[in-house]
Amino acid sequence: QVHLVESGGGLVQAGGSLRLSCTAAESIFSPIRMGWYRQAPGKQRELVAVITSGGSTNYADSVKGRFTISRDNAKDTVVLQMNSLKPEDTAVYYCMATVVVGAPDDYWGQGTQVTVSS
Repeated sequence: QVHLVESGGGLVQAGGSLRLSCTAAESIFSPIRMGWYRQAPGKQRELVAVITSGGSTNYADSVKGRFTISRDNAKDTVVLQMNSLKPEDTAVYYCMATVVVGAPDDYWGQGTQVTVSS
């Protein structure tokens, strides 16, 4: 089992910034991919940003130029820097990690609330 420890999130005003962090614990192998998804009320969960163990990144069009995903000192830690936040960014943000144990398997954090006020 892989336990994803999430931190960050909270309430900020539009135009402000937040920094989300996620660390994969109790994993036999290091994740080959880590990232963040989000789900707003009444909407499906969507990709925000991901980064592979090789450093490749992928962002949702709605966050390009505003959000930056990166790896921390520990390879099992991913950081999402969110700048110029908008009210439409309000959602529960979920950390995701892909670990290969015979076959790729996705693990999810319990989520952290991000609320952006006008």
